[in-house]
Amino acid sequence: MKLNIIKNSKYFYLFSGTLLLISLLSLIAWGLKPGIDFTGGSFLELNFMAGRPATGDIQKALTGLDLGELKIQESGEKNIILRFKHIDEETHQKIISQIRDNFKNERDPAQVVQEERFESVGPIIGKELRDRSWLAIFLASIMIIGYIAYAFRKVSKPVASWKFGVIAVVALIHDILIVTGTFSLLGHLAGVEVDSLFITALLTILGFSVHDTIVVFDRTRENLSKHYSFDFSQVVNDSINQTLIRSINTSVTILLVLITLYIFGGSTISNFVLALIVGIIIGTYSSIFVASTLIVSWHNWSKRLKKKP
Repeated sequence: MKLNIIKNSKYFYLFSGTLLLISLLSLIAWGLKPGIDFTGGSFLELNFMAGRPATGDIQKALTGLDLGELKIQESGEKNIILRFKHIDEETHQKIISQIRDNFKNERDPAQVVQEERFESVGPIIGKELRDRSWLAIFLASIMIIGYIAYAFRKVSKPVASWKFGVIAVVALIHDILIVTGTFSLLGHLAGVEVDSLFITALLTILGFSVHDTIVVFDRTRENLSKHYSFDFSQVVNDSINQTLIRSINTSVTILLVLITLYIFGGSTISNFVLALIVGIIIGTYSSIFVASTLIVSWHNWSKRLKKKP
């Protein structure tokens, strides 16, 4: 069955506009909740093999250590996550020692407190990492524009080649805003933080999204050379339908792997995988229903301007 996606573009614009509005309002109101990678600080996850004590008891056990604002969060059935200021290795070992002394299992000494993960980032390094992360996203976007402009350099009619590049970048901005908006909401509602892995996820989403968009645009370029006499909107709609199954199959295959990773991969990569899941879904949607419809809308708008006296 052939879908008339271009004809129903207003519904896709309405849907995307709603998602973008929610994302922007969330980012303006709450922003993103930065992790220690960007703010500086320490992260310690412990596994209490003999049973997890109360958070108040853990707080009491660490009294006397200069940890700044100590935040304690339960994780899973037996784990505890501690967040505090940036510390040196000596203080790190003191924390482990005091926890083990206070919560050792007298009946079974083999059941001790195990350290699952420890990270500590200084405030200067955190700021530098944050600045470089956003610079990496900006440079990646510029390189994508350059590549698309080069790849479509021979396309001039009825749409100039540079317009394909502009629309591809608009679709990328659409995807990134919705993903960051989603994590802004999750940060406000569930305390989900963003770290360097989140930036890695955004860069991965950029690559995946532009790949899907170029697949549709490249088929449009091929069809234009064969059917130039056809209406441009018809050529684009045919191109979408010809690549639709491929795009969906590719995305579903990737999503199956990501969902498995999210379920079984553990808390260390859960937010990274979640960002990829949201990004793949939104990227596939925008490549099919947003980028191609925008290029047609821009073409039609340009034609109307030329007809005006």
